[in-house]
Amino acid sequence: MTSELLDQALVEEATKKSGLIWVKGPGGPARALWHVWHEGAACLVGDGPGEQPLPGLADGAGAEVTVRSKDKGGRLVSWPAKVVELAPDSDAWQAAVAELKGKRLNAPDGEAMTGRWSRECRVLRLEPAGATMPLPEGDLAEAPLPTPATTREPIPAGLPRLLLKRRKRK
Repeated sequence: MTSELLDQALVEEATKKSGLIWVKGPGGPARALWHVWHEGAACLVGDGPGEQPLPGLADGAGAEVTVRSKDKGGRLVSWPAKVVELAPDSDAWQAAVAELKGKRLNAPDGEAMTGRWSRECRVLRLEPAGATMPLPEGDLAEAPLPTPATTREPIPAGLPRLLLKRRKRK
């Protein structure tokens, strides 16, 4: 009983303080997601235009949540979660969205974002479902996920000379 209470306290405090959690749905890779801790669960919004993707997270499914240390960035605790999708405009949805709205940075539509979330996005609760998982041994580095983003090409060899000539003329 004491171990369960300590696990619950560790999950709650670590998840509250971390800005990102790593969530791995069934059969998918772990993804970094922003969240808020509200009424005993991590609440997420996503799967809409301009919001974070939530692949593999379906209502009633399980997920593995890993929380990092805010100061050092290392793995602090991992815990199993039950995914619960909140019905738009329900009381639970309203309460979760009120918390999420305050933490959403750079929303393109400002105060109208809650209406957009209701129409186009999903709001999920990740509820702790069991004891914390043991910390793994060894290196867990994985290859980055595929993305359409690219890095810049190397600058042309003659560009520094062109830039320096312009400065000398002034």
